[in-house]
Amino acid sequence: MAEDLKIAKKGTRAEKYELLTSQIEALISDESNLMANAANIAAALRQTFGFFWVGFYFVDSESELVLGPFQGDIACTRIQKGKGVCGHTWETEKTVIVDNVDEFPGHIACSSLSKSEIVVPVVKEDKVLAVLDVDSDEFADFSEVDQIHLEKIVEIFAKTIN
Repeated sequence: MAEDLKIAKKGTRAEKYELLTSQIEALISDESNLMANAANIAAALRQTFGFFWVGFYFVDSESELVLGPFQGDIACTRIQKGKGVCGHTWETEKTVIVDNVDEFPGHIACSSLSKSEIVVPVVKEDKVLAVLDVDSDEFADFSEVDQIHLEKIVEIFAKTIN
């Protein structure tokens, strides 16, 4: 399946997500390894959309996220709960879209090239286990379309977590 990732060259972003989501579901549904699934999701998203950075941060303690599988430039390794967009998403348990990361209070600049960001919590049994972080090198690159589809992808991912 991974060798045959079909990427829609034309169509809306929503249509591209729809094609990708079904492929991600098929790719990870029979795989039980958390890190393998996270790595393939990050790669598929970056390959399809060309986002600047895509990756996961996993809850490592009651107060800290730790970097997981990602695609892109070197990233911050640990993020405190409530700090930056990822820590804020973990704390609030809600997806956050930031049109201009420089305007987000307490933004953690892992890369000065990142301009906008969306972070989606990975929730299972009412507990945040991780966050999916997607960065763009363009301002205001994310919308409700991304939120809807990325939330569906992390929901599919959460079902594979034991």
